[in-house]
Amino acid sequence: MAVFVHLVQHAEVDNPNRLVCGSTSGLDLSPHGLEQARRVGRYLGPRAVVAIWSSPHQQALRTAEEIAARSGVPVRVHHDLRDWSITDRWKGHPWASLNEVFPGELEAYLDHPTKVDFVDEHLFDVAARVANVARRLDEDHPHGDVVMVSHQDAIQGGRLALTGSALETLHTDRPADGAVITLRPGHVWVEETSWRPSDTPRFGERSQLRVVTSGAPEGPTSA
Repeated sequence: MAVFVHLVQHAEVDNPNRLVCGSTSGLDLSPHGLEQARRVGRYLGPRAVVAIWSSPHQQALRTAEEIAARSGVPVRVHHDLRDWSITDRWKGHPWASLNEVFPGELEAYLDHPTKVDFVDEHLFDVAARVANVARRLDEDHPHGDVVMVSHQDAIQGGRLALTGSALETLHTDRPADGAVITLRPGHVWVEETSWRPSDTPRFGERSQLRVVTSGAPEGPTSA
């Protein structure tokens, strides 16, 4: 069993027009995002990181590479750490234009994320695939810490599924750019800390301690 599993939201993307990214290729981090990623690396630097896995999308890979530069652990890609496919439906459109181009969809996503019916992939499926990756990596790496770099909805969905929290709360306390959600694996996964790059750069500062000890995750996430 891994000591900790760190769920990392990729750092800020160079996206001045505020477009929906989805799986758009060639997206790099902004200068601020690059500094965020480096702070993540410094934050996790004291930990015995034994594995770093990333979404295949460039913004996640670049964040993972900055973490790897501190730990010396190679970055590996897992397709199940990709973003929720809802973002591909809106890809390339400004967030500010979604209500006009896709009437009612953004409102449905924000108000009832578990009930959206205009994409093939349900939120339960997103949460399940990310949570399943975390569980498999926990089994594969019995010593040390595991880092998983992904996207906001994927990270939040996995976080909620692993800690047995309701997926309806997807938009509550969402991870910011470069955020690190640290979980302790076990029969019930416990959230140890939630950290942002604007916080202290040292791991173990427990002023942000959050412990979640609820039961099994909702929906089809039994694996």
